[in-house]
Amino acid sequence: MRHFSHSPDREHTFRTTYEAVYPDLIRFVQRRAHPDSAEDVVADAFLVVWRRLDELPVLPEDARAWIYGIARNILLNTRRGEQRRSTLSVRLADAAALTYLDGDADPVVNRVDLGRAWRLLSEVHQEALSLAVFEDLNAPQAAAVLGISPVAFRLRLSRARRALRLLLEHLPQPSSTPELSLGRTTTP
Repeated sequence: MRHFSHSPDREHTFRTTYEAVYPDLIRFVQRRAHPDSAEDVVADAFLVVWRRLDELPVLPEDARAWIYGIARNILLNTRRGEQRRSTLSVRLADAAALTYLDGDADPVVNRVDLGRAWRLLSEVHQEALSLAVFEDLNAPQAAAVLGISPVAFRLRLSRARRALRLLLEHLPQPSSTPELSLGRTTTP
């Protein structure tokens, strides 16, 4: 049986990290798991953080990404037996966080189109877009969550943006519906 030291510094580090990361982590998990199990996943993630506190990255942004990776791994482990399609499907509850280029467009139509296009994206593309847009992680942080290199993540994100744009362009749309802003503009 392991005995962990409960030094004031260790407890302070954990408490500070917990308070800083918890609100974002619970939203991160809620978008990937049933709301009833989100608290359990977050609790398990912080248990791992406590056990591995010596490995906690120094920079707060890096620590946040590291903890997201822990939570993601817990989600993957608890869902191994489920269908692949539902493994890490991201809910579009925060689709309003995405901006539209034209303020006159009907937001309901845009959300329906975005929801349809989102469901057609692969899980890999959904996860890349989610980490960049919903979680606001930069490439190195998102790469740490996924366990890949920042270059691989940038490539994955670029392909995901392209796939979503193509899906949105090919959905039947009224002629006045604008394109969705995905963080960067393209020139014709």
